[in-house]
Amino acid sequence: MRPLVLLLCLAVSTAHALHFYLDANQKRCFIEELPTDTVVEGSYRAVEWSEGSQTYETNSDLGIIVEVVETTTYDTLVKTTGPPEGKFTFTSHDAGDHSICLSTKFTSWFSHTHIRLYLDIVVGTTKPDIEHDRTHVSGLASKVRDLNSKLEDIRREQQYQREREAGYRDLSEATNSRAVWYSLAQILVLVGTCTWQLRHLKRFFEDRKSR
Repeated sequence: MRPLVLLLCLAVSTAHALHFYLDANQKRCFIEELPTDTVVEGSYRAVEWSEGSQTYETNSDLGIIVEVVETTTYDTLVKTTGPPEGKFTFTSHDAGDHSICLSTKFTSWFSHTHIRLYLDIVVGTTKPDIEHDRTHVSGLASKVRDLNSKLEDIRREQQYQREREAGYRDLSEATNSRAVWYSLAQILVLVGTCTWQLRHLKRFFEDRKSR
C-alpha cells in the first residue's frame, strides 16, 4: 500500500496534545513553524485495534517511525524507529516550517490493522545565547560600576556641602557672637560717656552757684 501523507498545520504554541488514527503503512505529518535554535520534545503512544477484545491494545510488534525534516532546506533532523511508546527530541537549525511525520512499522508482514496514536509536542524556549548573555552581563556590570562611581561622587559632594554648611554656620555664630559683644561694648561706652557728661555738667552748675 502506498503511504498516504496527510499534512496538518499546527499553530506555534507551548504544547500540542492530540490523538489521531492510522492504518497500516500510513504516514501522517504535522507542520510546525519554529524559530531558530528552538528545542522541541515529542512523546507518542500507539495502540492497536483488537477485533477479539473490541478495544485498543498495545502490540509489541508495532513500531513507530519518526521523521523530522526542515521544509526549507530538506535537512533531516530526526529519523528513528521506536517502540509503540517513546520520545524524540530535536533542535531547529533555521527558522521556518518543520515537518514532523509518524508512520507505522510491523514486524509481521500481513497486517492491516487500525492504529490510534497519541502525540504530545512541547515547543521549548530558544537556546540561550551564552555569548550574548555574557556581553549583556558585562554591559550591565559596566553600567552598575558607572552608577556606583556616580553615587560615590554624589556622596562626596554632599559631604563637602555639609562640611561647608557647618563651616558657614560656625562662622555665622562667631560673627553673631562678636556683634553681640560689640553692641554690649558700645552700650557700655555710651553709658560711661553719658555718666561722665552728667557728672561734668553737675559740677559745672554747682561751681556757678557757688560764685
